[in-house]
Amino acid sequence: MANLKEVKERINSVVSTQQITKAMKMVAAAKLRRAQDKIIQMRPYSQKLTAILNNVSAGIEGGSDLVYAEKREVNNVLIVPVTSDKGLCGAFNTNIIKAATAAINTEYADKKITILPLGKKAYETFKKREYSVIGDFYQVFSDLTFDVVKDAAEYAMGEFEKGTYDKVVLVYNEFKNVATQIVRNEQFLPMEKEETDEVASGTNVDYIMEPSRDYIIQELVPTSLKIQFYKAVLESNASEHGARMTAMDKATENAGELLKDLRLMYNRTRQAAITNEILEIVAGAEALGGE
Repeated sequence: MANLKEVKERINSVVSTQQITKAMKMVAAAKLRRAQDKIIQMRPYSQKLTAILNNVSAGIEGGSDLVYAEKREVNNVLIVPVTSDKGLCGAFNTNIIKAATAAINTEYADKKITILPLGKKAYETFKKREYSVIGDFYQVFSDLTFDVVKDAAEYAMGEFEKGTYDKVVLVYNEFKNVATQIVRNEQFLPMEKEETDEVASGTNVDYIMEPSRDYIIQELVPTSLKIQFYKAVLESNASEHGARMTAMDKATENAGELLKDLRLMYNRTRQAAITNEILEIVAGAEALGGE
């Protein structure tokens, strides 16, 4: 049985760890509120912009000639895994890395793969595995704004337009609630027409366009793609804080359970030590009385 000093040191260590996990949970909760507000505000805007784009481009002649919708033989694939900069968020980062790796080894096994990581964890992991990694944009979460994320989106769009990549794929966590994040493997380029509520219901809005329908589409498509890219990053950001809050809450609970066991062990060890001392005193007293 461990001595009292060892058990006491373990109790102090667990108490300190529990205080840290409690503080991290509170910080994650505060950040989650802001991140959740951002993504909730972004979703309706992104959905409406996509609906307008689909409606406007539905009847355009030569709509399939849009460079970002060009479908070609897939030989070079750009994969964009979105992780966090820090750990201690459960399986958040692991799930993304597993999903991206699974896609590389199965769907794109015979393709040339390039990784555009967003988040330090993705950058470090794929760099260590000796993939071709573009390391110019992985620090987006140090200053998460549309202008910062837009640079990464413009790079992917520009290289697709040049023909460097035939397909661009986003791998990220979609925020559902604090305890649930859904891993998405989403084709970013070439564009795929999304089924919106307006299209599904057969509603066709007649827009008045100046200077022309073609010009509007050429301006609207890049904006829509950048918004879609930014939305994926915001989803991942909210998911990260939700995952970290859940992980730290669970860690705090586990520390509490461990403290109960350690305190029980401490009391038992202390009682055993007291019992041994009493027995020694009794035995000594009997020995003296026998003389």
